[in-house]
Amino acid sequence: MFEHLQAAPPDPILGLTEAFNADPRPHKVNLGVGVYQNSEGRTPILEAVKAAEAAVLAREETKNYLPIAGEPAFGKRVEEFLFDTQSPDTARTAQTPGGTGALRVAADLLAEICRERTIWVSDPTWPNHKGIFAAAGFAVKSYPYYEPATHGVAFERLAEKLNRMSTDDIVILHLCCHNPTGADFTSEQWKTVADIAAHRGWFPVFDAAYIGFGEGWEPDRAPLRFFLDAGLEFCVAVSFSKNFGLYRERAGALTLIGASKSAADAAFSWLKRVIRVTYSNPPAHGGAIVRTILEDSLLRDVWRRELTDMCGRIHAMREQFCTLLQAQLPDRDFSFMVRQRGMFSFSGLQPDHVEWLRTERAIYMTQDGRINVAGLTPANLPCVCDSIVQAIRCLSL
Repeated sequence: MFEHLQAAPPDPILGLTEAFNADPRPHKVNLGVGVYQNSEGRTPILEAVKAAEAAVLAREETKNYLPIAGEPAFGKRVEEFLFDTQSPDTARTAQTPGGTGALRVAADLLAEICRERTIWVSDPTWPNHKGIFAAAGFAVKSYPYYEPATHGVAFERLAEKLNRMSTDDIVILHLCCHNPTGADFTSEQWKTVADIAAHRGWFPVFDAAYIGFGEGWEPDRAPLRFFLDAGLEFCVAVSFSKNFGLYRERAGALTLIGASKSAADAAFSWLKRVIRVTYSNPPAHGGAIVRTILEDSLLRDVWRRELTDMCGRIHAMREQFCTLLQAQLPDRDFSFMVRQRGMFSFSGLQPDHVEWLRTERAIYMTQDGRINVAGLTPANLPCVCDSIVQAIRCLSL
């Protein structure tokens, strides 16, 4: 069965981590994988998570299966997390194995009911978007998103493309902290996108992997209101890996919004069919931690402070990163790094720079020059900046 196989190419992000782990150089720095690190270079367990986990273990009485869509109470907490107390009665939520699991069951659900449609993803986007929806049988195409000249959103070209789409199209939208560019829509641009979706009739799917890492919990989720107010149906794939630090627990959710309660119920019944033949029912532990924190006002306040601190550390690293690079390369403009949001910065480094940094300085980042700003620390920042400056100077000769 396997004799004829050649090794599959490594994942562009996780494969980079494998190469980093195999590198024996003690001064190596991993700026590739999207994992938060504190100022000591560790990925911490949040205090709110520790307290919630202790409470979960203390009251746990069984290891029996969860329902197919997970705990209903968890689903309600997720809807409040996304929409506050004004959660619509047309929302239905399934607990999933992480945000990737949420995207995959969304893809399979949509394939069950509208396989002939086209999926549109931003150019560029998280590489796994294309793989997930292609694996579900969709044709995947790209809409313009990033403008290299300004290091921002190419909004006019993007809006023009969205205005040419039809009711047969499905559009993947990054809710906040765009991966890989860090360039987000303004509030006014979000309103325009919602108006276009309402006018043209295409179906939005939101990837909400970084709520709280951009401008804060409330501002980051706010764009969803534009689509609710426009009366649109849509899906939201939620990850709790970053904002709760639950990477290995695979805690996520898929929330769908129907045009009516009956439409939402019908879609949810099909969603449960998809889950049943995919992983049958979700893991319990991470979801129980999230639910415990969101239900307890004291724990929720602790979590919000920790989330604010993580967001603040990332932004501080952005500012210091920009300042150090600007001081050594005054003829280049790095101010875009401060304007970008979330964990990632599309640095403008070219593949030859990336290769030089990995080979000569043991600094790892994705081939497109995406930098995980959360991987920068006070200890490694000067070396990283000096190395980037050296790469730019060496390869510009």
